Amino acid sequence: MSVTVTSTSLAFGSFCLPPSVKGAPRFRMAVRSNVVSVNAPILTKLQQECATPLPVLRQVADDMAADMRAGLAVDGGGDLKMILSYVDSLPTGNERGLFYALDLGGTNFRVLRVQLGGKEELVQATEFEQVSIPQELMFGTSEQLFDFIASGLAKFAEKEGGKFHLPNGRQREIGFTFSFPVKQTSIDSGILIKWTKGFAVSGTAGKDVVACLNEAMERQGLDMRVSALVNDTIGTLAGARYWDDDVMVAVIVGTGTNACYVERVDAIPKLQGHKSSSGRTIINTEWGAFSKGLPLTVFDKDMDAASINPGEQIYEKTISGMYLGEIVRRVLLKMAEASGLFGKSVPEKLTMPFVLRTPDICSMQQDQSKDLQAVGSILYDVTGVESDLHARKIVVQVCDTIVKRGGRLAGAGIVGILQKMEEDSKGVIFGKRTVVAMDGGLYENYPQYRTYLQEAVNELLGTEISKNIVIEHTKDGSGIGAALLASANSKYDHDC
Repeated sequence: MSVTVTSTSLAFGSFCLPPSVKGAPRFRMAVRSNVVSVNAPILTKLQQECATPLPVLRQVADDMAADMRAGLAVDGGGDLKMILSYVDSLPTGNERGLFYALDLGGTNFRVLRVQLGGKEELVQATEFEQVSIPQELMFGTSEQLFDFIASGLAKFAEKEGGKFHLPNGRQREIGFTFSFPVKQTSIDSGILIKWTKGFAVSGTAGKDVVACLNEAMERQGLDMRVSALVNDTIGTLAGARYWDDDVMVAVIVGTGTNACYVERVDAIPKLQGHKSSSGRTIINTEWGAFSKGLPLTVFDKDMDAASINPGEQIYEKTISGMYLGEIVRRVLLKMAEASGLFGKSVPEKLTMPFVLRTPDICSMQQDQSKDLQAVGSILYDVTGVESDLHARKIVVQVCDTIVKRGGRLAGAGIVGILQKMEEDSKGVIFGKRTVVAMDGGLYENYPQYRTYLQEAVNELLGTEISKNIVIEHTKDGSGIGAALLASANSKYDHDC
């Protein structure tokens, strides 16, 4: 997935547990009613500008569906790139054999192997390892980076044994999850557009990343070939589809965000000359670039203007984990400067961009204590501010306002995708059980975000239709999904 910040799957872990307040400073508990009254207009305006009533959600869903059609008609037709994945064969459960996966999307790479046993036994065994990439290789040459990855893969393959068995005469096959911007040219080739996420590797841009990996594996003496190149969202869909044939959409909401879905080939006007045995393929929407009809505030606009990609990825900047904490920080800074929300002075830490992270605002929203002591502790530890109870209550309301907007807009985007599919299939999507596979640290670990997303979907679809739409968490599905796609696109029959 080609988000412009970091990997979509944010490793939040148990990030919503409030930190210990032992040793926390003694907060001023006096009620400063003048502060509350001065901040009320700022909070009220924020809530009004971030509001997502049903008409706003419906417009976002309609615009998302229209933008999808524009992107399918011609490259550059809309905000959404609607990238062809060349994944025509989805996992069915019939897959057999030993397959590998390599997931490269950040400062670590993960290698995985899976033994598939067909319909009767499905996944018989899995093993994986994670390897940190030395920082110097992130700024080195293409050959150095891919040699390091291939070396790690070769060491992992050497440990193969036990329940893992490769039939005689077969070459190992691997699914390559590559979460950087590429122009895919086939199921097993793609040209790197540019490195992101802190990588500045020379000699790779404009080259086929699969060829780079295959050549490195040859140099390591590793008899393995890439049979599928995918991004993490497509891997998530494939991994979920293996267990559930009703999965039609996959969405990742973590640090960044993206969505993909199963599309009919005859519904893609820009697709010429591509034959699909199934008549379907997966479309990578790159929906983070969507921008139409979103309820934005001055805080969003200022954050966007100061970003490394102003005017781009606007949807991502309103719904994903990279940005929610920063929007809250900007609101709190305005309240501190305009009305002394946290006292007469503004701590320098509060003025630092991205010092307040989304896991921090999640933890604050989980605080159920009478005096919101955990909220006070987090504010002090992270931003250096001291707060009384009224200030903390305002902080929690600001967090809720930004997260509610994000979750509900994400829900509207999901409905937009389903709506487009429904219009083309004439009842196939809404008339039966349809599953949306969700992954990413923000969705997994932020309960309020999940609730707001589901509520928006239910409101837009209504009681009856929403009963058929299942939004299901699929944890870490992209790794095994890549291995499954390697199997689905294997050069061998699934007979052993």
